[in-house]
Amino acid sequence: MGWPRTTDSLCPKCVPEIRQQILDGHLPHEVLMNEKVGEIKAQIIERDGKILMVKDCPTHGHFEDVMSIDPEFSQHLEEVFPGRDIAAHNDEKLHHHGSSTVKYGRGSVLTIDLTNRCNMMCDPCFMDANQVGFVHELTWDEIKTMLDNAITIKPRRQMSVQFSGGEPTLSPYFLDAVRYARKVGYNSVQAATNGIEFAKSFEFCQQAVEAGMRYAYLQFDGIGNAANAHRMVGNLFDVKLKAIENLHKAGVEIVPVVTIVNGINNEQVGRIIKFALDNPKTIGFLSFQPVSFTGRDEAVTDDRRVAQRYTLSHLAHDVKNQTGLGEPSRDWFPISFMGTFSDWADLMHVNDVKNDWGQLSCGCHPNCGTGMAVMIDKETKEAVPVTAFLKGDQLARDIAKVNDAARGKFLTVFGMALCLMKNYDPFQSPTHFKMMDLLKKFDKNFNATGKNYGKVGPDRTVDDVMKRRQDRWNFLFIAGMWFQDLFNYDFRRTEQCIIPYATQEGEISFCAYNTGVGWRNIIEKMHMTATLTKWYEEHGRHEIFAGGKKVQMEDKTHSLLLRDNIVTTELQRDLDKLGIAKNSREEKTRARDQKQKQAAEAKGEARGPEKNDEAYNARMASLYREVVLKEKPVVAENGFIPLGALTQSKGNGHNGNGTHAPKPQVAEPVAGD
Repeated sequence: MGWPRTTDSLCPKCVPEIRQQILDGHLPHEVLMNEKVGEIKAQIIERDGKILMVKDCPTHGHFEDVMSIDPEFSQHLEEVFPGRDIAAHNDEKLHHHGSSTVKYGRGSVLTIDLTNRCNMMCDPCFMDANQVGFVHELTWDEIKTMLDNAITIKPRRQMSVQFSGGEPTLSPYFLDAVRYARKVGYNSVQAATNGIEFAKSFEFCQQAVEAGMRYAYLQFDGIGNAANAHRMVGNLFDVKLKAIENLHKAGVEIVPVVTIVNGINNEQVGRIIKFALDNPKTIGFLSFQPVSFTGRDEAVTDDRRVAQRYTLSHLAHDVKNQTGLGEPSRDWFPISFMGTFSDWADLMHVNDVKNDWGQLSCGCHPNCGTGMAVMIDKETKEAVPVTAFLKGDQLARDIAKVNDAARGKFLTVFGMALCLMKNYDPFQSPTHFKMMDLLKKFDKNFNATGKNYGKVGPDRTVDDVMKRRQDRWNFLFIAGMWFQDLFNYDFRRTEQCIIPYATQEGEISFCAYNTGVGWRNIIEKMHMTATLTKWYEEHGRHEIFAGGKKVQMEDKTHSLLLRDNIVTTELQRDLDKLGIAKNSREEKTRARDQKQKQAAEAKGEARGPEKNDEAYNARMASLYREVVLKEKPVVAENGFIPLGALTQSKGNGHNGNGTHAPKPQVAEPVAGD
């Protein structure tokens, strides 16, 4: 910790080149396990009031990127970091990925990508869904094996099992996977979803709850359809509201997940928090994820990367500036800060009957995740940061002493109560909040006294869910999870990752899988289910919402409070004013136009189709469908596809995506339809 310091990183140019050699069959994937592929040293330094990562590759030169815009904030996070978790053990069969191997702790969120198919096609995207030319979809036996393997690692701790994708609800095994995860003993099963299928069907939401789904990790980029326009779905915000309505009514807890891109939707931070504060009985957790330049964005230009870079320090300051909540260096703590409380809970329950699982523990690096807890009165909607009336850093030090004493359950619980009373300031708490409310909150979260607030285990019912919701106080956690990319990669973060991906090749750190050396690309190709052409022949096409296409819902009514003054009606134009591309598609279009302009000028010819020329873009779409998807093209005058052929058509050889189909397609069954 501290800076300046040296760490191990990766060259943003070497890694993609070597990965491509592996994908092309010129190198074995074992090279990633036995050699330090693309690795270089990096320095973490302070310069001009910012924390930077700087590094040099002998082949590709100098790279640097911003890690923090507030050194005081970063110093605070490192000072209250409780240290690494225990060394991982009994894990050799699952953790064997060379420099990318997870070395500490057990993790907190076990992520399983059920499929790489998605019903959207948007930026940014970790996995470049619908664009890789093949389908990677887990079989039922593979899903079971991954969950069975997960519980063999010691210590056996509770984790959130997150089914992801692509869009996990497109997998025919989605509900079965949720049910099986709960069966093997995991309390918290969640889906990372865009919400489309849940918005379309309340019955599907009920089926998910019955199977055991507890949380919806819901993609949510802003308030209003304009704030979600970059996802290219015409009514995406309406879809989000309906999904929240259906899921919460069925008994699922909602976690809006916001990918924050500077210049695209950073102005939405305050609006989203205000939306959560307006609906405290529905939303109890917010997860902001600063953009990671990977997947479709790995080849980002330097100009766009600098303009769009967003860090955890940006988030803390935007929350304060846009909502007035919290002080960055007082109220924000690393997620690993909760490790002290997990240790206390393990100690308290150590002799409990049938105590076969340890507590969920978040032992990640302080640069990976941070958060601020806000106590909200569900009746009056008054909100106060918890650490404004509870001295968080001192509380953790006091509880650590209780843990070290290890005096049995009664004295451990009593010691916690004393720590809370010592560090509680009633004059700074919400108006109607009392010391007893604080004690009940901790009791409810850690089950210290055995009082039934509603069960959370595998035998949980909808009645238990509703019982837990009766609490007057909402403990809203505003979290920031910052995933790495090749420009800021730090192996010290990778080795203590808390979000491992379960794959056919073992469990791999989130960042090593999606960024880093790019294990995702390699494993998905190694275990490819089918090419797109073969998949479409056997299964037909699933519906994709892109290009402004709207999701059809039975109705879009909801009971959420949505104030007009937080709804965005216009796009954020920061990048347009700077003349910087907003996404990888724009960058590629500009590069293409510039190349053709230069070629035309060299020949003394007039420039051809310009940026946003519809006929030219239609031609590119035609070539993609003909060359990549192997479709028979629709040819019109001068070789261009009529624009009408790219829009949704009613019958006569066109499918639901508005593209020409050479033969009738059989609709692919979607779970819950």
